[in-house]
Amino acid sequence: MKENNIKYAKTSIVITTVLTLFVAGFEVLMAADGYRLGMNIFDIASYANANMNVYCLILILANLILLPSAVLLYHQSGVSLKKEITEKKTLGKDILLGVAALCATLILSLVYSFVYSTGRTELSFTNTDMSLETTIMKMISLVFVSGICKEIYFRGFAKCFVGSVIGENKALLLFNLMFAMLDWYNFGFSFFAGLIWIWSYKRSGHLISSMIAHGGANLAAIIYIFIVSGV
Repeated sequence: MKENNIKYAKTSIVITTVLTLFVAGFEVLMAADGYRLGMNIFDIASYANANMNVYCLILILANLILLPSAVLLYHQSGVSLKKEITEKKTLGKDILLGVAALCATLILSLVYSFVYSTGRTELSFTNTDMSLETTIMKMISLVFVSGICKEIYFRGFAKCFVGSVIGENKALLLFNLMFAMLDWYNFGFSFFAGLIWIWSYKRSGHLISSMIAHGGANLAAIIYIFIVSGV
């Protein structure tokens, strides 16, 4: 049993690490491509997802390509992914915890919006594409694919597989660090948001709560961009 636990933990770490390095690597390349003399670190980071359609496509492909391996891992370990996401008898509580975590995340985002606005200069990327095509890509990749798949990888894997080997809290923190690495360009926002989502996941016992908070926060960001851009 112990050997199986270690095997499942290693597999989950490999899957999540591949996702992290692939997406973060793409972001670094995009940021480097946008570099101009005189930029500060905030300006450079703003180019990490400047080509939003390509970025969204990368997120969709990376998450969905790895998803069958994640589903197989749950099946082999005997852990029900369906029950890990939600159960009918606790759905109401799970949704309330998800909404509470979402509200906390939105408050955090207000703090970080101040950090971004004061840190970036006129050299940062500001051209926001609000076309229908791009908006649909954002909705699919950020609200649904990221909101669901990333919670399976970064929260579910940690608790269900790595937690049995190194301890649940250590595993959740380790995977949250990887989550922050994947979104390095937001300077720790994902790390602190991830802590909120870990709280909701542990309190509810189901991923649906952190999925609501994660996907909801991304949806709120899309709506906010619509508002400030005057669309």
